[in-house]
Amino acid sequence: MKVVVLVVYFAVLIGIGLYCRKHATDVNGFVLGGRNVGPWLTAFAYGTSYFSAVVFVGYAGQFGWKYGIAATWAGIGNAIIGSLLAWVVLGRRTRVMTQHFDSATMPQFFGERFQSKGLKIGASVIIFIFLIPYTASLYNGLSRLFGMAFNIDYSVCIVLMAVLTAIYVIAGGYMATAINDFIQGIIMLFGLVAVIAAVLMSKGGFMAALEGLAQVKDPSVTETPGIFASFFGPDPLNLLFVVILTSLGTWGLPQMVQKFYAIKNEGAIKKGTIISTFFALVVAGGCYFLGGFGRLFSDQIDIAANGYDSVVPTMLSGLSPMLIALVVILVLSASMSTLSSLVMASSSTLTIDFLKDNFIKNMSEKSQVLLMRILVVVFIAISSVMALIQYKSAITFIAQLMGVSWGALAGAFLAPFLYSLYAKWVTKAACWASFVFGSVLMVLNIFFRSSFPEIIQSPINCGVIAMLAGLVIVPVVSLFTKKPDGSLVEDAFRCYDKETTVPQKTALGR
Repeated sequence: MKVVVLVVYFAVLIGIGLYCRKHATDVNGFVLGGRNVGPWLTAFAYGTSYFSAVVFVGYAGQFGWKYGIAATWAGIGNAIIGSLLAWVVLGRRTRVMTQHFDSATMPQFFGERFQSKGLKIGASVIIFIFLIPYTASLYNGLSRLFGMAFNIDYSVCIVLMAVLTAIYVIAGGYMATAINDFIQGIIMLFGLVAVIAAVLMSKGGFMAALEGLAQVKDPSVTETPGIFASFFGPDPLNLLFVVILTSLGTWGLPQMVQKFYAIKNEGAIKKGTIISTFFALVVAGGCYFLGGFGRLFSDQIDIAANGYDSVVPTMLSGLSPMLIALVVILVLSASMSTLSSLVMASSSTLTIDFLKDNFIKNMSEKSQVLLMRILVVVFIAISSVMALIQYKSAITFIAQLMGVSWGALAGAFLAPFLYSLYAKWVTKAACWASFVFGSVLMVLNIFFRSSFPEIIQSPINCGVIAMLAGLVIVPVVSLFTKKPDGSLVEDAFRCYDKETTVPQKTALGR
């Protein structure tokens, strides 16, 4: 039964990819779906790119174990800061200005906004390097669930996920990923609710499970009774770092911001804001809420031997075969949607911002699309190999890989991208300062972690420092460096003054 469900699911994904080939004949169609994607598809594409096996298996397991039910704050932060505020603050301005520049990627936006080829190349290199560890982290979480449900070898899981994703991304481009993301998002919404209900019922229901969690004691963490069932948990400060990284970090991730490029109109942005926030509240809130009960299964879990990534799979191992099949498809959906988003961002960035005009002159639209399809395969292959190496290395936790990637990308891009949408005074030097600080700090954290102050040795905490520092670095450096050309800036911001005809009811604010 489980195998039949998976085969049907895979067939649907591939069928959609083949159906969407007509939308992927040029760069605009392959990368952005022709900038004509509606609110439901965009909101679900945003949400499914946001939440993957990294969250469901890695973060939910690790932080649920560390902080108990208080880990749910991370999911609430993801919904309010990572979705609602991201759409409100970035959505409209990103769509308008990127259309004005006709930019399809974040590096291309920087290049046009500051008329700097160097910024465009620098941003594309950072994206390509740091999206790889994030992609590698997706495979690990998925492999544990496949191993539990089907007893399949880890390498087979990687190949299966990589090949299927490559097929529908190469065939249908962004539109195929958006439609598949919508289907995968529906599975995630209903599947997660069913799984949470089943796990809690296995412990006597919500109140009984909460009471059981309140009785859990771990002297190595704290002597306070009932701490894992409390409002803020045993370590509020480090929990705050988790909330900030996983919520504010999305504002600087190219694969997330790029969703705003493709949405078709302002009405779609308003609807997408509501849909995306609801999706995040259910999926992210549900994941962390579920992980918060992990310690109820402590008699079956050996953290020292198997790591935090074993927490959620162990919680689910006692479910019925049908529910386990649902869980596998749920996490497969989350992971493949995120993987497709990452490979689209990376291949388009490398083609449009790095190779085109720098190494391959006068590349035609057809050649660009072909090269992006080839690079999708290359990127998936590299991340797959890295996933196998990571599996046998000292980095055993999914959260570490994601923390490094998110910290570097958001630390480098969040501040310059945000300020560039709103402020005319941002300078090219300030962008470079943020690029260098964010990426170099995370590289140093990888190789010299023990030399860092204890509070920022964790890649998660270090990533938060990189992001927040960028918000200070950009205005300070802009204050003391050469001001941007006035006519260039006015041309960039002229797009916000463009008159647009709207229905009378919109003009009246109804």
